[in-house]
Amino acid sequence: MSSERLQKILSQAGFGSRREMERWIESGLVKVNGIQATLGDGASPDDKITVKGKLIDNPLKGELKTRILLYHKPVGEISSRRDPKFLKTVFDNLPHLKQGRWVQVGRLDLNTSGLLIFTNDGELANRLMHPKYELEREYAVRVHGRVSPEHINVLLHGVMLDDGMAKFKRVDYRGGEGANSWYHVILSEGRNREVRRLWESQGLEVSRLIRIRYGQLIMPRYLARGEFIELSPKDVSAFMSKLS
Repeated sequence: MSSERLQKILSQAGFGSRREMERWIESGLVKVNGIQATLGDGASPDDKITVKGKLIDNPLKGELKTRILLYHKPVGEISSRRDPKFLKTVFDNLPHLKQGRWVQVGRLDLNTSGLLIFTNDGELANRLMHPKYELEREYAVRVHGRVSPEHINVLLHGVMLDDGMAKFKRVDYRGGEGANSWYHVILSEGRNREVRRLWESQGLEVSRLIRIRYGQLIMPRYLARGEFIELSPKDVSAFMSKLS
C-alpha cells in the first residue's frame, strides 16, 4: 500500500506549503490514527489524519483531480478564508468541495478587483506563487495625476521601496481624459500593494486597479464581478503541461 510523507499529503489537501505543514507537525497540530505525528512520519490511504483536532479527507484514498477556478474578485471582498471584520470573503461564492479545500493563489487587497485563481491542489498553488518561477501579473490601472515620460522611465528601471527594489516589466498607455489615464502594467512578482506603491513613489495616485492576468491565465471579459468559471479537464491538462 502506497505511503507518502505527511507534509506532502497535507499540502495536497490544500492546507499550505510543505514547509508550513512541517511547522504544523512540529507544533503538535497533526495526528495519524490518534497518535501525535512527528516530522518524517508518513501515512497511507487508510490512515485517519486529524489536523487541529478535526478529521480530514485523506487525499490518498483516491486520485486527486486538479481543479482550477478563475474568480472575478469585486472591490470590498477580503482575500481571506474568514475575517471577523468583514462579512464577505472571496471564498463565499466558490463551489463546495467534497474532498480537500480551495487554495487561493496570491491575494488582492480590499480595494483591488480582478482575477483570483483557486485550486484544490496545494502543491500547484505553492508553485504558482513561488518567486523563482517569476510568473507575470498584469493589471489595468487608472492613474490620477499627470504622468510624464520620466515617470515611466523610472518605473521601468526600478524604485527603492521599503521592502527592496521594484519595477514594472512593461507599462502600456491605454487612454484616458484629463488627469485620469489608464495603463496596463506587468510585474513578475506579487509583493503587498506593489503596483500602488510604485505609482505612489512618483507622486501619482491609483484610483482603480484590476488584475487581468496571472501567468498564462487571463480573466475572461464576460466574467462578472463575484462570479467564477472552472477550467475544463482538458484546459487544466494543457495548463499543467506548460508548467512542467
